[in-house]
Amino acid sequence: MVLNYIWIFFFITAFVVAVVQTLFFGNLGIWNDIMNSTFSSAKTAFEISLGLTGVLSLWLGLMKIGERGGVIATFSRWISPLFCRLFPDLPKNHPAFGSIFMNLSANMLGLDNAATPLGLKAMKEMQEVNPDKERASNPMIMFLVLNTTGLTLVPLGVMVYRAQMGAANPSDIFLPILIATYVSTLVGLIAVCLKQRINLCDKVILGFLGGLTLLIGGILAFFLQLPQEKISLYSSFIANGLLFCIIIGFLAAGIRKRINVYEAFVEGAKEGFKTAVTIIPYLVAILVAIAVFRASGAMDYIISGITTGVKALGIDADFVGALPTALMKPLSGSGARGMMVDAMNTYGADSFVGRVASTIQGATDTTFYILAVYFGSVGIRNTRYAAGYGLLADFAGIVAAIVVAYIFFH
Repeated sequence: MVLNYIWIFFFITAFVVAVVQTLFFGNLGIWNDIMNSTFSSAKTAFEISLGLTGVLSLWLGLMKIGERGGVIATFSRWISPLFCRLFPDLPKNHPAFGSIFMNLSANMLGLDNAATPLGLKAMKEMQEVNPDKERASNPMIMFLVLNTTGLTLVPLGVMVYRAQMGAANPSDIFLPILIATYVSTLVGLIAVCLKQRINLCDKVILGFLGGLTLLIGGILAFFLQLPQEKISLYSSFIANGLLFCIIIGFLAAGIRKRINVYEAFVEGAKEGFKTAVTIIPYLVAILVAIAVFRASGAMDYIISGITTGVKALGIDADFVGALPTALMKPLSGSGARGMMVDAMNTYGADSFVGRVASTIQGATDTTFYILAVYFGSVGIRNTRYAAGYGLLADFAGIVAAIVVAYIFFH
């Protein structure tokens, strides 16, 4: 229902802005831009889904090996004490716990391509015990919000883009991103726990939050001791090394259980192909709406209004040049990356605006893309409060990113 209203809002707003542009500014080309954006974004949505087909097939194939080899069940038992409290509506030791754990772990390592199929696997498993197949369950919403907060310990993608744009120290945004994404995750987790009346004072949850805080602190301490040029190298090594070890572990478990790992992989890969086809219409719907909103100039008007308001309040407006990245981030991952690159190209990769945009890019994930793909993969139409709480976490992460950027770079 929420996505329905947002979808309509994007189109109606784009239409109103286009009419204003035509009547008052004589911009007849705006209609051509809008229609071209619908075709190009629909094509992009299909290409994304097509690109996901191979990745989904690979990882769901590996997950099937891990499932039959007992690895996923082992992960479920390990994480069960915490997840039983965060996802109380799921049966104890449910297979979804293992998939959720793997998905969140891949996200933390900055491995988006690996995280998505694992997340879709988790959604499918949660849908099996969902009493209302068209309405998001509480566990689904908790999982989606944790995904949209984008907790990332290794922001490889942002560092790569900064290197390509000529930044002197591409990894100088590593620590600011780590702090900002932690704030986003903490706010999202606490907000959903309060909404679902989950006891935050439970010793297991408090232990998890304390352990996560210590982990973040330990990572900060470790990387603060490294030279700038080593941060990206060590980040890449740790993330990809752990990922490949997981793949080998799955294969070893399958061999130990004496299963036909090849046939198991093929069976899982077929599920990946079906899932990729299922999400195409949902992805087309959300990306076309976002593209129309952008092409109409509505985003530019919003940025101009915010700039005027910030200056009127007497607040330093140096960060406003990075706001297009912030406003686009919940809507489109590729759009936000484009805004980040544009900010670095316009102001410089090592400029304050360039660094703020980079920090914002790594602080949260793409809320509406995740909602469209994850809920669309299992046919959920009523997303309840998932979008609102995801945006709340996004807002917290973006504010934290701006504040931290001022501390580190201004």
